[in-house]
Amino acid sequence: MRVLVVEDDKKIASFVGRGLKETGFAVDYAANGEDGLHLALTEPYDAAVIDIMLPRLDGLALIEELRRRKIATPVIILSARRSVDDRVKGLQAGGDDYLTKPFAFSELLARVQALIRRATRTVEPTRLIVGDLVMDLLAREVTRAGQRLDLQPREFALLEYLMRSAGRPVSKTMILEHVWDYSFDPQTNVVDVLVCRLRNKVDREFQRRLIHTVRGVGYVLRVD
Repeated sequence: MRVLVVEDDKKIASFVGRGLKETGFAVDYAANGEDGLHLALTEPYDAAVIDIMLPRLDGLALIEELRRRKIATPVIILSARRSVDDRVKGLQAGGDDYLTKPFAFSELLARVQALIRRATRTVEPTRLIVGDLVMDLLAREVTRAGQRLDLQPREFALLEYLMRSAGRPVSKTMILEHVWDYSFDPQTNVVDVLVCRLRNKVDREFQRRLIHTVRGVGYVLRVD
């Protein structure tokens, strides 16, 4: 899957692009509307993430031009504007979804996946399974060996990320950018504390550990 990110804020563009790449997407960047339009017209994309306030060609004009040229790439609009009128204008211009800043990457990812499913009519799995650990994404429930685990929202988000990356180590920075939004100012041990809490719920009552520390890298969920 290939996604176009058109965003002039380098921090946000890096945050979004890195997160998408880590979840398996190929990502192209443009820092202004004209370059974004050129890429969108010359390359096939499964989805696009487009900021409204762009130099050289604003996001709404970019989307309108894409639709005028019959480019049907699903588009998520990013904007700091929160009013109903602004959202309506974005959707009327041809956007498929509208996300206000600041946002959590997990929400953006879910929306990108939903747009791609809708466009391609493919079905995303509703459950993640690693060994005897099962996550029901619709019911937002987790069980291990049939025993229900009571997880807080951030614990659920972290476990979902680890399960989607099962067998592949993820760094603390990667976890920060997936579980918290890009504007979060992390404390030194916030990831360690969250991982510790999750381990107590996922591994403490079971003989086989699933969450492992990879020295110098981060953490990995795997069945040994």
